[in-house]
Amino acid sequence: MRAVADGRRPDAQQDSEGHLVPDLSVLEPVLAFSQVRWHDGTGLLRVHLSLSRLMRAAEEWDQRLARFPLR
Repeated sequence: MRAVADGRRPDAQQDSEGHLVPDLSVLEPVLAFSQVRWHDGTGLLRVHLSLSRLMRAAEEWDQRLARFPLR
């Protein structure tokens, strides 16, 4: 994120498979960022939300909560 803030990060472009590179994936598998544009100290970030991973995470969450009684 610091590289984006100070303009050292190149703008993301689509690779041959249609994925934006470079991306700014974070540890959370549901969320990623890509830098769309950087110009004169102003940047534009795109936020990517993986719905399929989000659904899997929600299902796992429900399974873990099932062990506990409803309140």
